[in-house]
This record gives sequence, C-alpha cells and structure tokens, in this order.
Amino acid sequence: MDAATEATRSLRGLSSELTARVPQLLEAMRTVGAGLDLHITLDRIVETAAELANARYAAIGIIDDAREGLSDFVTYGVTGEQHERIGALPDGHKGLLGALIHDPKPVRLANLAKDPRSAGFPPGHPPMRSFLGVPIRVQGEIFGNLYLTEKRGGEFSEEDLHMVRVLATEAGIAIGNARLYAATRQRERWIDGSVAVTTELLAGSDVDDALAVVAEQAKKLADSAAGIVLLPDEDGGLEIVAVSADDPTGIMGTQIPRESPVAEQLLAGEPVFVDDSASDPRMITHLAPRFGPSMMLPLKSGGRVLGTLATPRGRGARPFSAAERTLATQFAAQAALALVLADAQRDRERLAVYEDRDRIARDLHDLVIQRLFAAGMILESAQRKTVVPEVARRVGKAIDELDTTIQEIRTAIFALQQSPAEAPSGLRTRVLREVGTAAVPLGFQPSAQFVGPVDSRVGELAGKNLIAALREALSNAFRHAEASRIEVVVDATVNLPDGTPGVRLTVADDGVGIARGGRRSGLKNLAKRAESLGGSSTYGPGLGAGDKGTMVTWEAPL
Repeated sequence: MDAATEATRSLRGLSSELTARVPQLLEAMRTVGAGLDLHITLDRIVETAAELANARYAAIGIIDDAREGLSDFVTYGVTGEQHERIGALPDGHKGLLGALIHDPKPVRLANLAKDPRSAGFPPGHPPMRSFLGVPIRVQGEIFGNLYLTEKRGGEFSEEDLHMVRVLATEAGIAIGNARLYAATRQRERWIDGSVAVTTELLAGSDVDDALAVVAEQAKKLADSAAGIVLLPDEDGGLEIVAVSADDPTGIMGTQIPRESPVAEQLLAGEPVFVDDSASDPRMITHLAPRFGPSMMLPLKSGGRVLGTLATPRGRGARPFSAAERTLATQFAAQAALALVLADAQRDRERLAVYEDRDRIARDLHDLVIQRLFAAGMILESAQRKTVVPEVARRVGKAIDELDTTIQEIRTAIFALQQSPAEAPSGLRTRVLREVGTAAVPLGFQPSAQFVGPVDSRVGELAGKNLIAALREALSNAFRHAEASRIEVVVDATVNLPDGTPGVRLTVADDGVGIARGGRRSGLKNLAKRAESLGGSSTYGPGLGAGDKGTMVTWEAPL
C-alpha cells in the first residue's frame, strides 16, 4: 500500500473532482501492479492509463541503452490497419518524442501540431491534437515515457496530469518488478543450459557431438540466428567445426585467418561484441552480410583458449544487452570447463582401454599362441606316424589352419599394441572401423564398398561428417530396422545436383522400413549435418522385398 498512500498524499488539497477520482486511480494502480511478465505489464499500463485519462490513444516509448532513441514502442488504441498505414514506429531521434528523451519532464499540450518541437506525423497516421507525456522512472533511472493523445471531450486537464503522474510512479515499480523477474528467469535459463551442456559432455559423447550440443544450447539461450563453435586451425586461425542454425548452408568449415583482428583478439582470450556484422570492418568472412549483432566469446579454461563460441543474430535484430553479454560469457566459461573435464574423462577411459588391450595382447601371446603351437607340434608328430594317406592329408590341413590362426592372432596382437594415433586414419579405414564396430550390436557384419579414390578425394571436413553420418545411420538401423543385411557404399565420384563434385554415402538395409508417423530425429540429424556442408540427406525403400527396408543417402560437396 506504499504507492497508494503516496498517491493519496500527492492528491491531498487538490480539487474535489480529482479527489473523487482517487478510487479510480487506486484501481488503476492495482491493475498495473498485477503480474510479472514485462510485455503484459507494458500493455496493461498503456491500456489503464488511457482509461484513467479518457484518452483514445496511449503509448510507452522505451529508451534504448545509448539514451539517444527508442528501443521499443508499445501502443494502445491503434488498430492493425492503422499500424500498416503508419509503417515504421517512431525511433525517438527527432520531434517531441526525442525532446522528451533528452528533457524528461511532464508535458501537457492542447494542440500537438502547434508545439515547435513537433515533427508532424507520417502519412496514414490518425489525427492527434491533445497530448500528455509523463516520464516513467525505474529505480531512479528514466525507463521511458508514457504518452496519451486525443482526450475524449476536449484537452487533458491538470487533474489528468496529476493522475497520470501518480500512475507512472506505480508503473515504474511494476516495470522494475517485471524486469527483475525477467532477469531472474533469464539467469535460470542460462544456468539450466550450462547444466545440460555439462551433463551431455560428461555422458561420454564424442567431440563432434559435444561441440554440437554447445552450439545448439548457445543458439537457444541467446535467442540468436545461429550457435557456432570455432576451433584453432593448423594455419593459426579459427575454423567453424559445429553449427546450429535455422539456415546452416555454407557455414561449416568457414575459416577466420589469423591476421584477422577478430581472430587475434579471440585467441588472446578476449571477447568480441559486434553491433552489426554486415557493416563492421573487422568481420571479413563471407558470412558477415548474413548477420547483425553478434557475440564471439573465447572458450577459455585454466588460461588456455580451446576455441570460440559465436552467437550471431539476424540482420536488424536487437543488440545484445549488457546482461546477455555477461550471462553468455559465463556460459562460455562453463562450457569450456565442461569440455576440459569431458576430455580428461575420455583420456581416462582411453587409458583403461589401452591397459585392457595390453592385457589381452599378453594373454594371447603367452597363453593362446603357445597352446596352439603345442597343438600343432602334436599334430605334426601324429602326421609322421600315420600310414593312412587320407588321415595324413586331413591332419596336414589342420596344421595349416593352425598356422594361419597363429598368424592372424599375431596380427591382432600387433593391432592391439598400436595406439589409435599410430593406426591408419584414412577415410576407408575409418569407414571399415565403424562398420566393424557396428557388427557387435547388430549380430552380423555389414558389407562395405568404395567407389573412386576415397582417401585422396574426400577432405577432412567432409570425411569427418561422413563418418558421423555413417555412425548415425548404423545406429538407426540397429535400433529400429530389425535388419539381417546392411550394405554401406561410399562413392567419391558423384556430382551433386548443382554439378559440383561430391561424395555420397549410402546405407541400405532389409529391415521393416520407416513407419508412418514414426520418429525421424536421427534422419533430421543426418539432414542437418549434410545441409551445414551444402549437401543433402534423403531416405527411401531399402533392400527388402516389396520396398521393405530403408536406404539413407547422404551427400556433401568435396
């Protein structure tokens, strides 16, 4: 009741007409103070103010961070058709609205057009004569101005001015509460996003999936057109390695050269904030014209810069506020820490695997091979003693099989003793490795076929994404297809629909196919990954009889 008490005191001693309107004012104040959603609160304020002063039109002009113009303009009484005729809403850089920004004092005018500060109205604007303007303060700072026009029955009175001033005081309190609530909710969303990223990374996801999660969460939390992760490249610059965007075409793989001032600043661990990517001379990539305001934040942990997180908004979008910049910087720091922890966890898991492989290799060498060798010697002795030719031939064949088995085990021991860094890393080898890994859960070995010089033609970026797509397709087949046969084909000789050379991955099975209305999240992931490279992903009937099964076709430019 503090605001109500203040209202009563401020009106004490005024006219009986004004005193009689106090109950209406108190009801208006109660209405304005109900609720915590900022947009609803602003709509409620303009409507209540118009009713209180019997005005046809009302508006709140919210002052921008630079204190030079309006960042938003909330209206009441203007129809949708009138909005279309008016066009762009006022920005507060000129006229009476601009004057009230720089000199926030109550203004009451009988005829708006006769005021020397008035800049007139645009074509299609409804006629407005009487005018009442009152500043709204939030925690002592000017938030904006409340405007009322077209008083029904004449011009605004001194009593109207007093009533609206008191209402503006209550409006400032309500706006302050709504902004505090919005800031709290925003902070909670960023915290929840950080927790989601940390949980996903520590769940054992591979590096590509982990970076994709960071990009996706950043896009959602920053309300941006894209979430982008860049890592240092071999030339000393930065390269985009993960993208979450409404239109990811042509983004993946873009490089920022090391001589760029942006790259230099980011690799030094300093954030970069851009008001308009399209016009900022520091933004030198081909992506700059597509975006407006942007935050580029170093993924830094323990003094080491792991990469960069970028959250560009679309052209003409609102700039990032100081609070958003702070929250995004904290999110980037938390994501970097989670990446470091996840990397350390993967190192521990790899170490455990290496130790287990060493143990298996020792057991194979010390136990299995020795026993097989002993069995071979026994068979050789038996072969020399037998007098039946057929028996001797069969024993000899068994000895040959044992020798072959011993050789294969020795090859396996050698492979177990190699670290992944020493193992062949060509695309063909990686495809075969994925196919071999999938054989365990599937219960059978998928076939793999290669067309063209796969290793020499397919670049690292396309190859890395092809492997991820293959992994996703095989996982989908295992979980949903109920297949008994899977064929994998990698073709590096194809041309894409636009005529550019490309690589095509085909994964076909003889399973049950894709049910109507069934979940397609895995297929959507494949499509997103292809589109981020400028390619595509489709699916259709597979290897089963009667168009049964599923065939996934994934293509990307070389």
